[in-house]
Amino acid sequence: MEKSEDRSQKSELKRPSWLKARVNLGGDFAEVEQILQKWSLNTVCREAVCPNISECYNQRTATFLILGDVCTRNCAFCAVKKGIPRPLDFQEPERVAQAVKELGLYHVVITSVTRDDLPDGGARCFARTIDEIKKNNFDTIVEVLIPDLKGSKKALAIIADASPNILGHNVETVPRLYPQVRSRANYRQSLTIIKMTKDSSLITTKSGLMVGLGEEKEEILTTMDDLRAVGCDILTIGQYLSPSKQCFSIKRYYHPQEFEEFAREGKERGFKWIEAGPLVRSSFHANEQWKKAQGNPYGL
Repeated sequence: MEKSEDRSQKSELKRPSWLKARVNLGGDFAEVEQILQKWSLNTVCREAVCPNISECYNQRTATFLILGDVCTRNCAFCAVKKGIPRPLDFQEPERVAQAVKELGLYHVVITSVTRDDLPDGGARCFARTIDEIKKNNFDTIVEVLIPDLKGSKKALAIIADASPNILGHNVETVPRLYPQVRSRANYRQSLTIIKMTKDSSLITTKSGLMVGLGEEKEEILTTMDDLRAVGCDILTIGQYLSPSKQCFSIKRYYHPQEFEEFAREGKERGFKWIEAGPLVRSSFHANEQWKKAQGNPYGL
């Protein structure tokens, strides 16, 4: 019954005119695809059906998806394949570094599927990937977007010790919706990942939030307060877009003016930078977010 209600509600919601991503398969798009295929690499852009894929690829950037392309979780909002992952590919970190060099990236974002089957949640693979990128690309800003690692302080330390410039972990939604949207995750545990990072290092911390899943505005503001309380520096807020009929249904589309309001609220709460807009995603314009988070972005 719940699934049929979700699909019915989804069919009633018409995508608004302001919510249109640019599609351009020319330019550098094909070359980026060729480089990714050459090094046998996955991207979250492709696996998660990101609406910004053509814009990012045409800027010769992509968000690398490591640890395979099969996730051990079953989050209702996500299009990434679920199931039993293949064994680790120990050459993957070197191939990512080579692709970063070939693309000429000055800011790279590395994320992964969740690997609950691994004792360290894939932390050592993250660390090796960071090391390899820095070895081959001295000036590249390295940003990682990590899973919750089951809250393991030891696993988190392995990644933090590799000294990424930015460490992100997305809370994704408000705590009330976790049972429906992230049933195998824990909101407080996600906050703790950010807090542990900030307590033990000078690494810039980052998180992301989707809206349109059925949350109330006050819940969004409370989540923003929670993130600031644990030391989150950068926050992204974007419109949830259901990637398939099997995924969680869209409950509401937010107007661009509402995203501007969220940005103002974030500024007042002291985030170093907050990126809010209908098509905003964690790694979308990541380098611009990083630059704005340095110094005094709001002119205060």
